[in-house]
Amino acid sequence: VGHCHPDVVKAAHEQNQLLNTNSRYLHDNLVDYAERLSKTLPEKLCIFYFLNSGSEANDLALRLARQYTKHEDVIVLDHAYHGHLTSLIDISPYKFRNLEGQKEWVHVAPVPDTYRGLYREDHEDSVTAYADEVKNIIEHAHTRGRKIAAFFVESLPSVGGQIIPPAGYFQKVAQHVHKAGGVFIADEIQVGFGRVGKHFWAFQLQGEDFTPDIVTMGKPIGNGHPLACVATTKEIAEAFAATGVEYFNTFGGNPVSCAIGLAVLDVIEKEHLQARASEVGNFLLKLLKEQQIKHPIIGDVRGCGLFIGVDLIKDQAE
Repeated sequence: VGHCHPDVVKAAHEQNQLLNTNSRYLHDNLVDYAERLSKTLPEKLCIFYFLNSGSEANDLALRLARQYTKHEDVIVLDHAYHGHLTSLIDISPYKFRNLEGQKEWVHVAPVPDTYRGLYREDHEDSVTAYADEVKNIIEHAHTRGRKIAAFFVESLPSVGGQIIPPAGYFQKVAQHVHKAGGVFIADEIQVGFGRVGKHFWAFQLQGEDFTPDIVTMGKPIGNGHPLACVATTKEIAEAFAATGVEYFNTFGGNPVSCAIGLAVLDVIEKEHLQARASEVGNFLLKLLKEQQIKHPIIGDVRGCGLFIGVDLIKDQAE
């Protein structure tokens, strides 16, 4: 919502003067913020865990998935990056390929990129073809006695090249993953909170009939303040609580963070920032497409709202 937005600064300052304590102490801000956030999400995503960073959120999502499914393995997209914790480097091909390599419990699916990927715009059914790649990975894993805990994906792969997955891809993948006893985790850390313009959450671009089992949030949620969140279903949360090892995060969801989170939502609403993302994004896309006509080095211009990618190439045909 902009650096040092006065409304956000004011909310932080006012709450800081009253109380900032660890989250074992009950405080209305946490409940008020969870309730407010729940109104932006599908109904079944009704349990919230608050944390300090996107990496913490993704690590918790992994723990939730494994506890709920009693499985270990994770499917990720090629070139993905999900955070800086050891557990997340392990599921980030962007990182692990330069470090210790791929763990046996990690499976890498091709990015559903219809511009440069395996199946392109001229393919008769790229959605099914890309989803079948995930299905094949699951089947191959099963032959080796492996079991899938989660398909872990950014709703719009960002580090992987600002990719817009074809609509319907998540639904088909979710079918294969659920059949294998796994869950679908949507990482909204870079792309949530209205950035895509058309919707508040990027996973909603796939269609109203799709809801992830777990959604992770970070970055824009606190406008630079350390705040993050995992939203999930009652069933997954109950399986996690059943261990008797409660989830506790000293400063995740503290009163100041939640006051800031509420202020950010207020600003997004009051200043119509979701509509603004569409308006400015469409304007920028239009100008970039005008450049594309003039310059053969620009192979593709794609995007939604203020999530935009420009693909630079050497050869149009290849």
